[in-house]
Amino acid sequence: MYTNQATRRHFLHTTALAAGALASSAAFAAVPKSKAAAAPAKPAALPLFSKPARMQLGTVTYNLAMDWDIATIIKNCTEAKFEGVELRTTHKHGVEVTLSKDQRAEVKKRFADSPVKLWSLGSAFDYHTVDQAKLKKDIAATKEYIALAHDVGATGVKVRPNGLPKEVSAEKTLEQIGRSLRELGEFSDGLGQQIRVEVHGPGTSSLANIKRMMDVANHKQVGVCWNSNPTDLDGDGFDANFNLVKDKIFTVHLRDLYLEDYPFRKLFARLNETGFTGFCFAEIPPSTDPVRVMKYFRSIWLAYQNLL
Repeated sequence: MYTNQATRRHFLHTTALAAGALASSAAFAAVPKSKAAAAPAKPAALPLFSKPARMQLGTVTYNLAMDWDIATIIKNCTEAKFEGVELRTTHKHGVEVTLSKDQRAEVKKRFADSPVKLWSLGSAFDYHTVDQAKLKKDIAATKEYIALAHDVGATGVKVRPNGLPKEVSAEKTLEQIGRSLRELGEFSDGLGQQIRVEVHGPGTSSLANIKRMMDVANHKQVGVCWNSNPTDLDGDGFDANFNLVKDKIFTVHLRDLYLEDYPFRKLFARLNETGFTGFCFAEIPPSTDPVRVMKYFRSIWLAYQNLL
């Protein structure tokens, strides 16, 4: 008798639990899915106060990124919202004329598949030498570099003058540089490349002398890489010097924007006035926290244009 009563109580208890479970399940099924298992709401995106720039921002691998391989360049530039890069020769990226056809195609693909543009290759070629055999050799080597730029998907190469030899007149040197640039412009035109002449070197960094080079070269593929030098303020001042080459500026190199000895805000205003849509490249020292530095650099670049 005791056993039967215990069994009966157990049966009734189990049946009640099962019925309750069924009722609960049915009630859950009747609730619309949106209420039954609503996903936690995603936090609203914070507002962005920056406005898009007409110009583009990138970095030269000299010196900030000189020890970065291609993967690191793409990763860091993407994180810092830098849109492009100028690969200076001899740095760790390894994009040099020694690359095979397949290696060049791989470099092109890696950048094409990323948000970062391989915009320019940075050479150390110059054309002021009095040694005509060396000049001929340097021009031939530059042509190889232009072909490399084409093969890896860049849009041009940076070259430079590097001084005025004392053995000859300044005018003769400027003529020689200009003629060399014209030859390179003619060669690069067939490959869709630009020759970007850095405002560089003792005497040759004078904007009046740079303009003379441009006048002698007289080629649509030959233009200026503005270099943000203190000498940009010489003579009649910044605006007068800027006006000498304003229609031939292809790219811009920037020093640290915190420097108070240079009118960066005016530079960006003048570039925007001319309709410049090319790249401004940060050419700044290395850092143990490079991406953070790049983010600060971009913020100042935007702020100087009243875009942040």
